[in-house]
Amino acid sequence: MKLDPLSVPVRAGESVVRLAWVLVVFLIGSPAVGGGVSGAAVLVAGWFLVAIAYQSVYYQRFEYELTDDTLDIVSGVVSRRNREIPLGRIQNVDISRNVLQRAVGIAQINLETAGGSSTEASLRYVSHEEAKRLQSELGRRKRVGSSDGAREEAPERELFSVTSKELVLLGVVGIDLRLLSVVTVLLPVVAPSLRERFADPLVGLAVTAPLAAVGIVAVTAVISGVLAVANYYGFRLSRREEELLYERGLLQRYSGSIPLEKIQTLTISENVIARRLGYASLAVETAGYAPGEAGSQSAVPLADRDRVFDLARSVESFEETEFERPPKRARERYLIRYSLLALLVVGGAFAADAYTRLTFAWYLTVALFPLAAVAAHLKWANLGYDVGSEYIVLREGFWTRTITVVPYYRVQTVLDSRTVFQRRRRLATLVVDTAGTSGLTNRQPRALDIDDGHAEELRELVADRLQEMVRRRRSHRRRERLRSIDAELPDEPPNPAT
Repeated sequence: MKLDPLSVPVRAGESVVRLAWVLVVFLIGSPAVGGGVSGAAVLVAGWFLVAIAYQSVYYQRFEYELTDDTLDIVSGVVSRRNREIPLGRIQNVDISRNVLQRAVGIAQINLETAGGSSTEASLRYVSHEEAKRLQSELGRRKRVGSSDGAREEAPERELFSVTSKELVLLGVVGIDLRLLSVVTVLLPVVAPSLRERFADPLVGLAVTAPLAAVGIVAVTAVISGVLAVANYYGFRLSRREEELLYERGLLQRYSGSIPLEKIQTLTISENVIARRLGYASLAVETAGYAPGEAGSQSAVPLADRDRVFDLARSVESFEETEFERPPKRARERYLIRYSLLALLVVGGAFAADAYTRLTFAWYLTVALFPLAAVAAHLKWANLGYDVGSEYIVLREGFWTRTITVVPYYRVQTVLDSRTVFQRRRRLATLVVDTAGTSGLTNRQPRALDIDDGHAEELRELVADRLQEMVRRRRSHRRRERLRSIDAELPDEPPNPAT
């Protein structure tokens, strides 16, 4: 089979857009091409014709075929590439369409395989109907294990769809603090213009700093809200047998599947604002797949907290949690850490007041000391872990509190570590690593600052329950296999002698 013919002009146009910045920087106004916009327009048109020719050849030489066991892809213009992707290894089949692609009726298919950290293969572009057919057919063949389709496909059951109220709340609470990095761009531009309005530079600086900070935070909140609404507009989550299906996006529309058997962890997140309003979000992490943020996908962007927990338990039936907090000496550690930071700030403010021309009420920074005590208590109060019969549940964070559910059978590595400062207070951190996390340096699920002796006991307990769950699941699969074999055997004919 071939790609959609419209992929030729669309891919050619994309190649021109990718090089647009080169044309703007080097061609407009260059005497070598006649100068001005006209010369750039000639080169754009010429490049588009070259791209059309190349994409036409690419279209003719690109083929794919869905066989009983593999998806075969043959591609390449200069050098040929033949790929056979086993259907059993295909983990996610995602469809994405931007505004232009939706207008002309085409879509991009991304294929992710188990253990891969990037897209295994892409079909750019096929018709939307063909994309849906491939997605459905690949999912069906993975479920029944063959291409004969003896079993009828089960209908979808909707689990969640975002409402207008939840979408607006998502725009309010979905502040991404990583966007505060724009301060490095905006502050040098905004601060001088504000400072020049005052005759006294010290007064100008005192006014500039808070105004710039407020402005940057406001811009960050607006950008975060717009991005959150655009990403999760029309979000819908449904379930069909052993996989979750999702759709989302305003400008760029995504749809895909999350196989339940590939889910490594569930994470329920609540930032400060959402927690006060009684809302939370749910994310799932799958093995070796990173479509967005560190290998995780949003299963529920924002919903009532109880509803989020109900949806999480429909995926992994973990029990009610009763978190055990770290010992109080961990809180003392945080108090010392934050008090030293407050002392550093107070000392810097005093030095600036005493040894520079910048005179201000430096003593107000002393209020950081009681705030350090509050911060230490809040950090300690939001830590915890719960050891269940089939899952370990870990909690961490105040500004954004995360509750991570880790099935024992998904654990790959469990270890306890102690820093120099932790050893002084007989504390340790228990790290539970799964196939969904990117190595031991990533932010894995962990029980932070627990008693060091208890950390060793927990490490052995989790390792033992991992082995027990693996044996139990192997025994279950063996029984299911024997049951399926018995069902396929023909009934014995009746004995005439009897």
